[in-house]
Amino acid sequence: MKSGITRAQFLRLGAGAALLAMSPLSLGAETAGQPIRRRAIPASGEPLPVIGVGTYRGFDIAATDRDAWADCRQVLNSLLAAGGSVIDSSPMYGQAEETVGDLLEAIGARDRAFVATKVWTRGREDGIRQMRRSMELLRSPRIDLMQVHNLVDWREHLKTLRQWKEDGSVRYLGVTHYTASAYDELERVLRAEPLDFLQINYALNDREAERRILPLARERGVAVLINRPFGGGNLLRDLLQAPLPGWAGEYDCTSWPQLLLKFCLSHPAVTCVIPGTGNPRHMLDNLQAGRGKEADPAFRERLLQRV
Repeated sequence: MKSGITRAQFLRLGAGAALLAMSPLSLGAETAGQPIRRRAIPASGEPLPVIGVGTYRGFDIAATDRDAWADCRQVLNSLLAAGGSVIDSSPMYGQAEETVGDLLEAIGARDRAFVATKVWTRGREDGIRQMRRSMELLRSPRIDLMQVHNLVDWREHLKTLRQWKEDGSVRYLGVTHYTASAYDELERVLRAEPLDFLQINYALNDREAERRILPLARERGVAVLINRPFGGGNLLRDLLQAPLPGWAGEYDCTSWPQLLLKFCLSHPAVTCVIPGTGNPRHMLDNLQAGRGKEADPAFRERLLQRV
């Protein structure tokens, strides 16, 4: 049975009422006094908030799932209320791009968002078609950051993106990967190509990027987005069963996710961490990692010894 209202109609009709109905917590009242920190994008000097949100799974939601849409709307409102802006998506994330585009239009927040997405196909023409489709879904004629996803046909797509950057269709360009098996090729790309951004995996239990990739990105003046900051396996799930270390409060951390995110941010090459979530409370918790005392070498050592 078809719904009697389309997703776009639901968003337009419900956005105002939903905002009024949100609790102070979901609107970010607890965070309003202290915006999250920012770090400069090396290519331009533009300040970028250090905590963003990834949309894999969390924003891949059905048009009729009103609860999920309300949650994702609260995620974006909490991010923006805290001074955040980075929203990362991809054509391979199902309906995530469309969800982001519809929600940003519904809450009138496109001008406050730093929208990043990716090209994930082979061939120049297919790449152009896919990127234009992403722009349609994201409801934006210009993308802040377009990335070559997992280095797929990166030579061809970077040629197109350099032209698009000159034309103003994209503001920044970059490449991504999420596994250490690609680091040899990734290092060659970083050395050969002038890039604005690199998106890479890095976590307390996934530190291979520290050896070559992160230092090289810093040397080359490339901004770094961190994906998979909670690591692989059961790291976070196991930690959530354990008490926080007694010194966590010294760094203004009240949860294990905050400690793990601050660990990522403690590396000097890292510009922004983008944990994926469609859960408003998780978003608020993650944002706290961008506030308070910054992690220092002592923090890293104590956390490594603890975990």
